[in-house]
Amino acid sequence: MQSFLIFLPALLALAEVASGKEFATLAHLKPQAADATQTQAVQELLQRLIGGRAADFVVQVNSSLEARAEGADTYQLSTLPGGKLQVTGSTGVAAATGIYSYLKYYCGCHISWSAAQLRVPAPLPPVKGTVTVTAANRFRYYQNVCTSSYSFVWWDWERWEKEIDWMALNGINMPLAFTGQEAIWQRVYLSLGLNQSEIDEFFTGPAFLAWGRMGNLHTWAGPLPLSWNLKQLYLQYRILARMRSLGMIPVLPAFAGHVPRGILRVFPEVNVTKLGSWSNFDCTYSCSYLLDPKDPMFQVIGALFLNEQTREFGTDHIYNADTFNEMSPTSSDPVYLSSISSAIFKSMTSVDPNAIWMMQGWLFISDSGFWKPAQIRALLHGAPIGRILVLDLFAETMPVYLNTESFYGQPFIWCMLHNFGGNHGLFGSVEKINRGPFDAKHFPNSTMVGTGLTPEGINQNDMIYELMNEMGWRQEPVNLSKWVDGYVQRRYGSNNTNARLAWQLLLRSVFNCTLLLKNHNHSPLVHRPSLKMKTDVWYNQSDVYEAWRLLLNVSSVLAANDAFLYDMVDVTRQAVQQLVTNYYLEIKQAYQSHSLSDLMTTGGVLVYDLIPELDILLSSEQHFLLGRWLSDAQSLATSEQEAAQYDLNARNQLTLWGPTGNILDYANKQYGGLIMDYYGMRWGLFVSTLVECLNTGTPFHQDEFNQAVFLVEKGFIFNKKKYPSIPTGNTLEIVKKIYLKYYPHQHEKHKLKM
Repeated sequence: MQSFLIFLPALLALAEVASGKEFATLAHLKPQAADATQTQAVQELLQRLIGGRAADFVVQVNSSLEARAEGADTYQLSTLPGGKLQVTGSTGVAAATGIYSYLKYYCGCHISWSAAQLRVPAPLPPVKGTVTVTAANRFRYYQNVCTSSYSFVWWDWERWEKEIDWMALNGINMPLAFTGQEAIWQRVYLSLGLNQSEIDEFFTGPAFLAWGRMGNLHTWAGPLPLSWNLKQLYLQYRILARMRSLGMIPVLPAFAGHVPRGILRVFPEVNVTKLGSWSNFDCTYSCSYLLDPKDPMFQVIGALFLNEQTREFGTDHIYNADTFNEMSPTSSDPVYLSSISSAIFKSMTSVDPNAIWMMQGWLFISDSGFWKPAQIRALLHGAPIGRILVLDLFAETMPVYLNTESFYGQPFIWCMLHNFGGNHGLFGSVEKINRGPFDAKHFPNSTMVGTGLTPEGINQNDMIYELMNEMGWRQEPVNLSKWVDGYVQRRYGSNNTNARLAWQLLLRSVFNCTLLLKNHNHSPLVHRPSLKMKTDVWYNQSDVYEAWRLLLNVSSVLAANDAFLYDMVDVTRQAVQQLVTNYYLEIKQAYQSHSLSDLMTTGGVLVYDLIPELDILLSSEQHFLLGRWLSDAQSLATSEQEAAQYDLNARNQLTLWGPTGNILDYANKQYGGLIMDYYGMRWGLFVSTLVECLNTGTPFHQDEFNQAVFLVEKGFIFNKKKYPSIPTGNTLEIVKKIYLKYYPHQHEKHKLKM
């Protein structure tokens, strides 16, 4: 009876949702900037984008344009007398989205992470009458809490400005804004009496802050320099100012319950639980302390942080906190779980009565054995219905709303996670992306209020993100074949038959994964070699080889297009990745059949030709340079000591991910420099070890190899070698060389269909 009474308010609220009432509690989540401020921000964005041609556009933000009671964004396009384009949006984001929609579908332009094609016709193509477009839902969310570490960690303002422009143009109105929070936490814990060494022990190094914030890690790759805190604090001012000026609703952090060990010294009576280890880390860097939600200090710390953050940055009334990311609570009792979420929510509303708690729904996937219906319901009903906004984080593959009656009444955002660790590799689930959001919206008693992008890492697979961003504004699925044809024409600024055919092959193969994959890139190339490596893929590899051939055939026509050159590298990289797998299988077969000559021949080609050729290729394109990642890290340093620390952070994240390879190769990248000096060195050792085994008649022992190769891996992290941050070589000539060497071999083996 007692449990029923606890859940009664939530059940009554759920009945209201099921009856069709909207979430009135979310109505206050809206832009804070005045229409005039948003108008100016969009005008400035347009100037940055197309320079003098911005004068051909008349931009206006008019908040009264909202077409529906729940406040869905709307934009209108029309041609004025004299030929200028009138763009009116209900918010700055809506107006920017309208601009990009016009540039795409009237002017044939394209904007992505890798390149932009912005040949705007003169005069501007006319719009017949007035075109009005309303978003399918109120919110378009962006970011995973891990993105801040895997992709954003070394960014300066110039790079952030480009990203915020990209967000606005693609309709993002609810971005996560996690930069600079460590400076706030520093103040809070100093005010509570902790000393600097205790705070230093709590923070990780810059490349691992995402997991420090969620209580998974502490100390590793730190301490965090005070200069870092100050720089990130000032960067956050600019980030938030720009986001808000465009009409976005930034999501700020809140207290999730994880505290430094030093709290026990200052407050010895405080009730904390030492959680278990995370992933493959031991308690040297893991086993964080979780403050009991019923302890009075929980509210004290939560309020201190939120008050300090609000004084510094203001608020948009929505906060993210993830208490049990990949860590199980100490009890599965529903009453206990409800008390935890109630305490977290209370720590927000005690400072901001209008607070909305945003929660990543990843915990329900990563620990599904713990989170059964009763436990999920209890956690979600610790706050009133409508006050927790859940990110269905991996909905394109493992949607949680289906098995939770639409999160038991709490509103949710249908998200595409897509990428883990920022891995390179052509990948997508286009059919699920195309239909999933609409299926969720029409689910019985659906509480869906938006769509979102939640990749762990960005700067890859541009097409998938453009498609998903459009889903937030469309009312029904698209014809994927026609859509990708248009995408290719815009991206390359050319209606080229071979290019379109190549992309149709990619669409039906690498970009149409229907399997349940949590991490798509299992290529032997980027994982520690063994005799038991995964080699299966979800697609017909011949499609990639044929797409490679078709793109190379039109390279002379499209050579001046930056996006085409990027794609030429990316598709060739994917083809070479497949080739590495084939050579690995031949090496394995040669070893198992005791054919020393075949092993030496095949291994020699792989180690001394194919891998070096891939490294040369990647070094010719600016987005595939290890040197950029490392130089960006070191550029934020204020001393040689900091530069060395940031360099270690940057190298370790890509490789060992911990002191002993704790999450080995999870964040693997195919970068020029990394391929040769890390992956290539490992493969060289693997082949030479197998050769020695055959020569001496001794079996291959994986444990012994792991010990030896670990020294190679550590050697890369500490080698202090400088890598170019500017591309070298002629991309197309390098591609042709690889193609002429290796494509015929694959043509014979895989019988490619023309």
